[in-house]
Formats: sequence, C-alpha cells, structure tokens
Amino acid sequence: MTRDEFQKLSQDIIILDGATGSNMIKAGMPRGISTEKWILEHPEILISLQRDYVEAGSQVVMAPTFGANRRTLAMHGLEGQLEEMNRRLVQISQEAVEGRAYVAGDLSTGGRALGSAEDATYEEALERYKEQIFCLAKAGADLLIAETMIDMDETTAAVEAAHEVCDLPVLCSMTVEADGSIFAGGSAAEAVEMLQEVGADAVGINCSVGPDQLPAVVANMKKVARVPIIVKPNAGMPQITEKGEALYSMAPEDFGKYMKTLVDAGAGIIGGCCGTTPEYIREMCKYIR
Repeated sequence: MTRDEFQKLSQDIIILDGATGSNMIKAGMPRGISTEKWILEHPEILISLQRDYVEAGSQVVMAPTFGANRRTLAMHGLEGQLEEMNRRLVQISQEAVEGRAYVAGDLSTGGRALGSAEDATYEEALERYKEQIFCLAKAGADLLIAETMIDMDETTAAVEAAHEVCDLPVLCSMTVEADGSIFAGGSAAEAVEMLQEVGADAVGINCSVGPDQLPAVVANMKKVARVPIIVKPNAGMPQITEKGEALYSMAPEDFGKYMKTLVDAGAGIIGGCCGTTPEYIREMCKYIR
C-alpha cells in the first residue's frame, strides 16, 4: 500500500482488528514467554482468530510482530532469528486474511523511555526500528503500525526509520491514561501535533483504558489533527484476579456503542485492544456501518 492509497482509504472509517495477546493467553499461551515464538509454534490459533476478525469487519489486521525487535527478542535469546520470525509471522497473517484485508507490520516500544538508561538512546531506537521495518517490508507488509508506545521521542524514531527504509504508510498509537497523559511525558494531543509533523500518516491511542473514558481525549486530539485519529481501546478497565489474570467487564454491545461515540468525537481508524474479540469488532461495525 502506498501512502496515497492509505489517504484514499482513510477518507472513510477504517476498521482495525481486536486483541491478539489476550486471545492467545485464553487459547493456552503461557505468560512470560515470547508471544512471537509461541505463535510460530501454534499458527493455526492465530489464523483462526484473524479470519474471524476479517469476517467481523476488520479491514486491517496486525501481524503478531509486536515484540519481534532485537531488544525484546534478546530477552528470550531469539535475536538471531529476527528476520526469519518477522517474515514467517507476516506470512501467517497473510494466509489468514487471504487477500480480504491488509496486513500491518506491528512495531512497539523497546520498553524503556529514551534517556532512562545509558543504552536507551534515540540512535539505538532508530537502528532497532530500521532493522525490523526492513524485515517487515521485505516480507510484504502493507503498512506499519507502531502501537502501545510510551515515549514520543521513541515513536519519532520509528517514523524516521520507516521513512528511511521504505515507502509504506506508518501509523502511530500511544498508550495513555484516562486524562490523555503519556507514560514518558506529554499528552495525546501533543503526540498528534509532534508525530504528524515528522510524517506519521495517522496518530492515536490504544490500550490502557476503555472507550468510555476517552471522548474528551479524542476530541482534544481532533482539534489539532491533520491526519486520521486512531482509537483502539481495551474492553473496559481490567479487574486483576488473585492469579494475576486480567478480566475485562465491558460487553461487546457496550463497546460498540462507546466506539460510535468516539467516532462522533473524531476517531477515524478504530479497533479493539486487550480483552476484545471478533465479537467486539462485529458489534462495533454494527454501530459504525
């Protein structure tokens, strides 16, 4: 997909997919392991999930490459498999969608705000993203999404890396508190202003909170936006059990209603994050379409 093609697509509401990680855990994936490695060992589970998302209305699904970068893979001793893993994970999603939806190469944070450690630098982030983006573009990803980002400077590095490596559209999504504040400083509205200036094709928020907490945040983002606004919230705020499991209480129908409110507030690219399933996307589409 070219950036011009993305601009044409974004003239209407774009429907993303829902959660991957929380659904993999429900399917039996242990906590604390490499999600990417587990999916490669159980591809049929992801294929089934992503096909259900497409049937529910998703126009874009995210290849499960969230942690397939050098820093995160090194935590599991897998950094030597970076290129192969990104290639195979994109191929699994391509097999799942069968040409009926776009496949996004999924990027995320290295886990630390820039400047918080000696090796947490802009230069390190730039090279880390360039390496993974090269692999994703080579594998045939249609676009790139840097999601659940905690630092605007690191997200800028992802955008710069994408522009240096390929011509794919690059979308950016920060994780925020209910008031729109970002973990490493700044706000969602400030992220829109900063990231659209450096060439992001869409900017928004995902994870952390439910859609019922975001109307004011989305409205403030829309006031300064020249690019589409992404909103991909959780299925409400989770309740953590004694076993450490996250339980999300918002029903699919309620999620769909709240997402309609966010579209009215200015969201143009929407989906679900933790706790959501294809049923949430289906309900969302009922209210949006």
